[in-house]
Amino acid sequence: MDRSRRQGANSARPATVPPASSRLTVRKYRNRRRPGSVWTRLPKPQAIADACGRALRRSLPAVAAVVALVLLGGVAWAGHRWVTSSARFAIAEVAIRGTHRVSADELRAALPVQPGDNVFADLAAIARAARTSPWIESAEVHRILPHTITIEVREFVAAALVELGDLYLVDATGHPFKRAAIEAGEADGLPVITGIGRTAYLTNRAAAASKVRAAIAAYDRWRAADRPAIAEIHVDPHGGVSLQTTSRAAQPRATAHDPSIAIQLGPLGGELDARVQTFDAAWSALSDAERARTRAIHLGARPDHVTVAFAND
Repeated sequence: MDRSRRQGANSARPATVPPASSRLTVRKYRNRRRPGSVWTRLPKPQAIADACGRALRRSLPAVAAVVALVLLGGVAWAGHRWVTSSARFAIAEVAIRGTHRVSADELRAALPVQPGDNVFADLAAIARAARTSPWIESAEVHRILPHTITIEVREFVAAALVELGDLYLVDATGHPFKRAAIEAGEADGLPVITGIGRTAYLTNRAAAASKVRAAIAAYDRWRAADRPAIAEIHVDPHGGVSLQTTSRAAQPRATAHDPSIAIQLGPLGGELDARVQTFDAAWSALSDAERARTRAIHLGARPDHVTVAFAND
C-alpha cells in the first residue's frame, strides 16, 4: 500500500524536471563592451584641448629660450657679417716693428693680408706667415681699430757660424737657424765653429748644440779683452777647444799673406779663465817680431804653463 502510494507519487512528477541535487544553473553570457564605432571611443574634443593647453603651458619656457637663442644668433651673425665686410674696417696700414735683417716691405709681401682687406683677419695666420722668414724668431700681431694691423717681430741674433756641410748661422742657444749667405755679408765678423760635423748634429742635436754653446762661451770670454781676433773655433771629439786667429790679428803691421796662430785652450771648464790669463801674460811678454813668428800657443797642459811655437826663419 505504502509502496504503491510512493510509486504513484513518483509517477505524478513531471519527467522533465531533474532532481534538485542535479540542477545546473546556466546563464546567458553578456558582452560588457558597448557596441559603437571607433569615433565614439576617441577622447572628447574638450579633453584634447585641455591636454594640449597643459603641454603648451609646460613647454612655454623652453620655447621662449629657443626663440631667444635664435634671435641672438641672428643678431650675432648679422653683426659679424657687417664688421667683416664693411669698408669702415678696411686695413689702411700694416705696421711692422723690430726688423733689422729683414726688410719690412719683404715681410709685408709674405703676409696673407694687404691694405684694403678687413682688419678682423686671422691674427694667428698673419703671425705664422711672418715667421716663415728664417730671420724671424717670433712675431706678435695686434689689431688697432679701425684700420691698423701691427706686427712686433723679434729676429734671431747670429752669434757664430757652424760648419755642417755648409755654413749655418747659429744663435746663442747653439741652434742653427739659417744657411749663411756669404755674398750678402751675413758671415762678416762672425767666427766659424768647426769639428762637429753634419752627421753628429743630425744624430744628437742636443749634444751638438751644447758643444756650440760651449764654443761660443769660450769665444765671448776671449774677446772680453784686447786679444787677437779669432776666425775659427775648433771643437775636438774630446771637448777641447782650439782658436785660430785671423792673419792680420797676429801682428798689427802684418801683411795679408801672414799666417794665423793656432791657440790651443784645452778642455772647457773651471780652468779656462786661468789659461786665458796665462795667455795674456805670455802674449804681453812677446815682442812684435816674436809675435810675427808665432805659429802656435798651447795652454792645455797646465793652467800656469804655456808653450809657444815659433816659425823657423
